[in-house]
Amino acid sequence: MVNLVESGVIVQAEVPIGLFGGGEITSEDVSLVLKRVKSAVAADGGAAALIDSGRIPDAVIGDFDSLSSGHRAQIPADRLHPISEQNSTDFDKALRNVIAPVVLAAGFLGARVDHQLVAFNTLVRLQDRPCILLGAREIVFHAPPQIRLELNAGDTVSLFPLRRVTGRSDGLEWPINDLVLEPDGRVGTSNRALGALALEVDAPGLLAILPRTALDQVMQAFLSGQTGHWPARAG
Repeated sequence: MVNLVESGVIVQAEVPIGLFGGGEITSEDVSLVLKRVKSAVAADGGAAALIDSGRIPDAVIGDFDSLSSGHRAQIPADRLHPISEQNSTDFDKALRNVIAPVVLAAGFLGARVDHQLVAFNTLVRLQDRPCILLGAREIVFHAPPQIRLELNAGDTVSLFPLRRVTGRSDGLEWPINDLVLEPDGRVGTSNRALGALALEVDAPGLLAILPRTALDQVMQAFLSGQTGHWPARAG
């Protein structure tokens, strides 16, 4: 169930939360997420995909500029949480107002490139909110301090820095040990897993991009509490 909390956070759960956006999203995406969560939150127009699937969102967060009147009329008023400020996206508004061990988000990749870029920016800025973005073929998440996964040999592992970071890896064809990764310098795209992967990162700012088939493993890694966590960013 969804718990409303007094701290200003709108939704809090001790299990994964599903978050739905208004970008590219299929009925299969909706079903995949709903099978793995109990609470379903929509970022503004993302409520449409949920309602069309037969699920009324537990909460809808955003400025409501893309939520149709027809869909809005089907949502109980106490589940609508308008945030009118225009300095952030609906993804940002929603993610900063939910607390869960991990958020599984669909409908934020694909379609417009600028929307994808700002979603990646949000993952790094809200570094204390573990979130996995579900794409058509990949998943994207902000790499935690450490993570261990059992991947298939040959799986593509891309590491893209949005800030200057260093780290270590075991199980990559091209290890990142002793490398400095930065957005205007060396990046780590199109690496390959040798099998089991262990990744450690010295600071926040690195995006990990893995095959969609790794979703359940990544979710379990966050749920196990063995990944460590980045603190809330000041300001």
